[in-house]
Amino acid sequence: MNKSSTRCVCVPGPVIVGAGPSGLAVAACLKERGVPSTVLERSNCIASLWQLKTYDRLRLHLPKQFCELPLMGFPTEFPTYPSKQQFIDYLEKYAEKFDVRPRFNETVSHAEFDQVLGFWRVRTVGPKVEETEYVCRWVVVATGENAEAVVPEIEGMGEFGSDIRHTSLYKSGEEFTGKRVLVVGCGNSGMEVCLDLCNHSAKPSLVVRDTVS
Repeated sequence: MNKSSTRCVCVPGPVIVGAGPSGLAVAACLKERGVPSTVLERSNCIASLWQLKTYDRLRLHLPKQFCELPLMGFPTEFPTYPSKQQFIDYLEKYAEKFDVRPRFNETVSHAEFDQVLGFWRVRTVGPKVEETEYVCRWVVVATGENAEAVVPEIEGMGEFGSDIRHTSLYKSGEEFTGKRVLVVGCGNSGMEVCLDLCNHSAKPSLVVRDTVS
């Protein structure tokens, strides 16, 4: 890439990578203490994992009092286990309240501490392959522990003639009505997807690698 096309931006505070719940919370807490920040988000919305990669019936798996962000609780009318849309609405209002305005569609491609300058150089690529370099003193990585789908190699997958998908691509059991579906894993997502399939008259089976106690 032609380095002359790289735009340089000096950031007076930290660069926060990721506009999910953690990134929003860090930006809000810093702002309350008078510290400005710049939030970079590779997707086109806040909480992209929740908005783009979760199934419709998802709810918080912990009571709401354990999931609220600093400085702003959930609305009192929310149920103990808020729905996916309620949580997204809460996050959007949180960002609005603390005036957190992420720079969307910017993917961090490289981050390196410049020993000579004593600053971080954070490079991003935009939707038009435009490169921006942010120069800042601190970097906060808030990209999420489940940001990338992990699909193990299973013998026979190449010869299997039907659909194989990660739960990040699953939305509703409606499209599986009357079909037999094998769900691999019995974590929160696996159990909830199985229930959703049953509610839509599919025929799910659950396989796990160990006993379920």
